[in-house]
Amino acid sequence: MVDIFFFFALSPDFGLFSLIDLKYLGTGCTFQDLHYFFKLGASTIGNIVREVCNVVWEELVHIQMPPMTEDMWKNTAAKFEQRANFPHCLGAIDGKHIRIIKPSGIGSQHFNYKHYFSIVLLAIVDSNYKFVYVDIGTFGKDSDSTIFKNSTFWNLLQKNELNIPESCPILNTNINADYVFIADEAFSLSQHVLRPYGSRNLIKNKRIFNYRLSRARSGYYKSMLRSTQLLYAKKNGIHFQDTLSIDGLEDVNTTSDRGTRSANYMRNTFADYLSSVGAVPWQHDI
Repeated sequence: MVDIFFFFALSPDFGLFSLIDLKYLGTGCTFQDLHYFFKLGASTIGNIVREVCNVVWEELVHIQMPPMTEDMWKNTAAKFEQRANFPHCLGAIDGKHIRIIKPSGIGSQHFNYKHYFSIVLLAIVDSNYKFVYVDIGTFGKDSDSTIFKNSTFWNLLQKNELNIPESCPILNTNINADYVFIADEAFSLSQHVLRPYGSRNLIKNKRIFNYRLSRARSGYYKSMLRSTQLLYAKKNGIHFQDTLSIDGLEDVNTTSDRGTRSANYMRNTFADYLSSVGAVPWQHDI
């Protein structure tokens, strides 16, 4: 948000247009509210907000969300291991429901399992608490796993076009492991996505794995929640018609949560590592 203010302040067009956007983004006013405040038509306000936000995105995206390179991923993984004691981790994935006021004529598409209307922010956060990827605007009824598997990121991941480093030994060991993203139980297990083991009656190394994965992702997930507070705009939600909407994606059949044999093997590899040479002193007490 600071970067947005900085961009506005340096912009040669700083003036009424910028003030309208700052008012809209900072307070959660509707376009109708801003119509009375600035004495402009609501449709004009909407066009201004969209135009300025597009310019902000185009000017700042290369700074805030730089291209994904192999060096960038390796640097992220090294910092994850240093800060969260989890090796070969490229990012934490999660979804967040953004409460909205029920749009007219949409039925139950935006009605989520928490029993309110929402759009979904799906995000991947790196070791510096920054967004690596975002997908915003999907129907509230859709699951995190469905949204992820309909995303451009998943498509690139499946095509091996994200420049993810090749599998290699974990630092100071001979244990070979893939580079992975970490997620909660709402996501499916796959080659580059680790989720917790299911079931209550787990053997010790699997319980330790679940704890270590949860510990590694929790701090970054909380950071994502703080970063999305602005999107809550008003206590009772935002008007979906006022947002820069993205067409909702339809449900598709996803793979079983059990994942493939290779994905299960890789999760077991991490579990064995975290219970042996990669153990931390307090994990057994927890």
